[in-house]
Amino acid sequence: MGSFDLSYASSFKGGSETFLRNVFENILKTYLRKNPTAKTIWELVQSVDNEKICYDHFTFQTFKVEGYGIESLSSFFMDYGYKVEGGLDFPTKKLRVLTFSPPDIYVPDDGHGLGNGPLPRLVIAELLVDELSPESQEIIRKYLKPKGGKQAVLSSTLGSLIWEKPTSTDFQQLAKESDFAAWVLVHGYMMNHLAFSVHRLKHQFSDIKCIKEYLEEKGFELNNDGGILKVSQDGLLLQVSSISEKIAFEFADGVTETIPASYIEFTQRLVLPEFKDLPHNQIKEFHRRDGFDLGNAKNILESARFTSDV
Repeated sequence: MGSFDLSYASSFKGGSETFLRNVFENILKTYLRKNPTAKTIWELVQSVDNEKICYDHFTFQTFKVEGYGIESLSSFFMDYGYKVEGGLDFPTKKLRVLTFSPPDIYVPDDGHGLGNGPLPRLVIAELLVDELSPESQEIIRKYLKPKGGKQAVLSSTLGSLIWEKPTSTDFQQLAKESDFAAWVLVHGYMMNHLAFSVHRLKHQFSDIKCIKEYLEEKGFELNNDGGILKVSQDGLLLQVSSISEKIAFEFADGVTETIPASYIEFTQRLVLPEFKDLPHNQIKEFHRRDGFDLGNAKNILESARFTSDV
């Protein structure tokens, strides 16, 4: 985080694009620092053919408790022009997800990365804490302060845990009921995963099947729930994700365990049927499949599974 300071963030309204890009850069730096395998894949993709990358989406996980749910993160980004795009519900996992589309900004033809590339979509999930068992609710509420607040939550996206470090017994108890709950208790609101925009890549990796084969050849473990290449019902959204990083974490009671951290995803959005005859150099993002797919998303959620049971 260094000298980066969020204390004045809330005074911006629809403000500086540069500031917003800096926030994303810092979120990305935190994610890469804490996830060496994801960082290795991130670097490898760029090293082949001097590829320039763009991001499809950044994903975050939250607790739906007063001051801490989706809104605690989204309100900041909506000040900068992000808009709610859609929603997905996962009743069996007690999750609600909202997706947000970025503000309409000028991106040069060769724009890439977070410096001058397209801004990522946002995917923010919240765990419906009130629907958990009384034991799990008690554990979560014990750690959360009465009010989260935008500043606290934003500092969490930059890698600071904004509540006490949990004990291993609380963590294990939560993990029995909800992987999602256990993950957030340990990692806070750090980015859960990012997704590359595959169709914006210029070289061999502009085909997601090439990326899949490349990662398999290099020995990376990929999420095979619903198949390694996840295809939406309409066939127009293709996704591949790694299995989350396993890191050693020392709990408040001195116990150290290996737990899942974050993972990395690749998303390819195909051209919509009505635009299939457009010349390639005229195809823009709005000509492609937008949004997300419930089936794909459900399978990708398993990338941070805490057990190997399917």
